[in-house]
Amino acid sequence: MAPDAAGRGYPRVALFDLDGTLLDSAPDMLATVNRMRQSRGMGPMALAELRPVVSKGARAMSAIAFPDLAAEKLPELVPEFLEIYRQELGRHSRPFDGVEDLLAALEAAGSRWGIVTNKPEYLAREILPQLGWEGRCAVLVGGDSLAERKPHPLPLLHAAQVLGVAAPGCVYVGDDERDIVAARAAGMPSVVALWGYRLDDDDPVAWQGDVMVQDVHELMAPGAWPVTAAAK
Repeated sequence: MAPDAAGRGYPRVALFDLDGTLLDSAPDMLATVNRMRQSRGMGPMALAELRPVVSKGARAMSAIAFPDLAAEKLPELVPEFLEIYRQELGRHSRPFDGVEDLLAALEAAGSRWGIVTNKPEYLAREILPQLGWEGRCAVLVGGDSLAERKPHPLPLLHAAQVLGVAAPGCVYVGDDERDIVAARAAGMPSVVALWGYRLDDDDPVAWQGDVMVQDVHELMAPGAWPVTAAAK
């Protein structure tokens, strides 16, 4: 069901965050930090410890993995993290349950979908073929693709422009506050993906997304999506 004149139904363009929204990449991240810890004579950490901060990026994960390291030293770990992560990329991660069905439903309805992530673009592009998404993802914007990254709206505005649809005619789905902040600044309706990665003290209600969804499968219903601008 494509959106009707009032903008109800599947959006013409659905844009997604990657880690924590489409992809359960926490196991790849865990393998990465545990290799880093092992090289320093430290024991492995549990997935439950790392999972809440996966959407926060390499620096945040390094801070959890090495809690005794001074904050100013954390940036020094990022290149090592990214190199090891590239070796682990896709070895342990999987799409969240329901994601493949949702993408297929969007495609069947004539909608296009893409990815806007803060992950470096080269890493995001490398994992697409492993998922069978390289010929299906209509646009991919990484955290280093442009001069700004989320929560700045530029990546979302750029993705919409590439696909030739005004931002209000798209929907962005993400599991982190900066996803929703970026969407709001872009004038793009948003979906808070509650199945993703969050800290215990995060308050998704305060992010002011247009729709909050507990489970991917809920988005299979066209009416579960936020209203978009009428097709022009």
